[in-house]
Amino acid sequence: MRTPHDLSQPASTSGGRRHALGHLALVLALCSPLVALAQAETRTPSPRAASIPALSADPTLTQLLAEALEARPELHQAEAQVRAARERVPQAGALPDPVLQVGIQNDGFSGLMIGEMEGSYFSIMASQSLPFPGKRALRTEVAQLGATAASTQVARTRLSIEAEVRRGYLDLLLTRERLILLERLQLLWKQSADMARIRYETGEGAQSDLLRAQLELNRLRQRQLALRAEERVRVQTLNRLSGRPLETPLPTTTRVRDVGVPELGDVEAAEKDALERSPELAQQRAWVAQAGQQVALARRERLPDFTVSAGVMPRGGDFPPMWQANVGVTLPVFSGSKQNRVVAESNAQAEATTRAAEALEQVLRLRVRERLIALEALRDTAAIYRDGLLMQSAATAESTLTQYRVGRASFASVLEANTGIIRDEEDYLRTLADAQRLAIAQAEVSLEPVTSLGGSAQTAGGMPGAGSTPSAPASGAAPAGGSPGAAASSSSSSMSGM
Repeated sequence: MRTPHDLSQPASTSGGRRHALGHLALVLALCSPLVALAQAETRTPSPRAASIPALSADPTLTQLLAEALEARPELHQAEAQVRAARERVPQAGALPDPVLQVGIQNDGFSGLMIGEMEGSYFSIMASQSLPFPGKRALRTEVAQLGATAASTQVARTRLSIEAEVRRGYLDLLLTRERLILLERLQLLWKQSADMARIRYETGEGAQSDLLRAQLELNRLRQRQLALRAEERVRVQTLNRLSGRPLETPLPTTTRVRDVGVPELGDVEAAEKDALERSPELAQQRAWVAQAGQQVALARRERLPDFTVSAGVMPRGGDFPPMWQANVGVTLPVFSGSKQNRVVAESNAQAEATTRAAEALEQVLRLRVRERLIALEALRDTAAIYRDGLLMQSAATAESTLTQYRVGRASFASVLEANTGIIRDEEDYLRTLADAQRLAIAQAEVSLEPVTSLGGSAQTAGGMPGAGSTPSAPASGAAPAGGSPGAAASSSSSSMSGM
């Protein structure tokens, strides 16, 4: 075998050529099982069951989900804010504090005349303001509906955390499968380099073929380093989401191709499920009910409140004590026109929240249909890969190798055909991953639109309506905290151009 310094002088002896051709036959024999393996994998039918249960059956993911729901501070924050909103409910319906007054009445300024003059006495009085009947109940109902609206943030946070973990785990699975594909491609390039060296030594190949193979091997090492770094980042991200130490290993046994393409059901069932589980829609409906109660409260606020007071006046000496009781009522002389404006404002706010709920329901229906349409396209795309394209790619590679044996195909054709197997399989995996992301977005009841379909780009669906949720009514209890949805992170392009 020649050293790199001898590459410019091809071997020409018949014995060396026979020896080299023997090595070439061995290399080609090693390539054939790879092609057969690619064909066998494409013939394996993908599961058609729903992806979320299949993916969640992974024990590592199940543990990550449980730990994330236990450890994430965002969920504890949302729960604390709900407790705070519920504590405001009894405050809203509480009576105002009573007023206690202590005084003295005295005749003249020459001295204290209590017990000596009939008109001199101590006084102890208590008064209590009483809202018009029904006001306290309405105030309590408004606060209760505000707490109900705030409680939807717990459901949103929980859904977002679960979706974020599932997307992160799916990205980790995809990265590791891409590493496996890269290793297969690296093996093909090594074997191609051996073929190029043997043909060069026998005088049947060009030196540029060998240099090209060595160049591509170095490029593959660069891509492998990038994918290893991406894998490490994804592991640390999942560990952070579940509250683990960042460097904790995350073994995986599930493959992306194992979970297949999900089934989201028909349109009516999917829409009904989204409308029932959407935290944003539940929040908006609570705001609509709250706005209606605020209108009723604004109308009742025009009615007068009462004040009840009572007191005793001891006069000392032989004078019997006196007592008094009073009932007062507020007169809406100056606040009448103001309260009319309050009623008009409440009516306008109620109409606004009702229209916002209708708009949100329309958006939810649209998002469900978008995901179903996208999923149908991804399912058909995956079928093309599984039932035709991947097998054709493998057959092309095998045919090119056969032609190369008899000198009817170029070295570049062999390399292109072998690389095409890996590239098509990677695109197939990306298509399956995009379908899984659609299912995750559906389970999350995401309000984000579908931005791309299959292949090399992934589908959006991480942010659960941030920026899409209407504002809380000005007079209602707005939900504290934001939806911690996590958009799906884009797959690395470290294997692009393979």
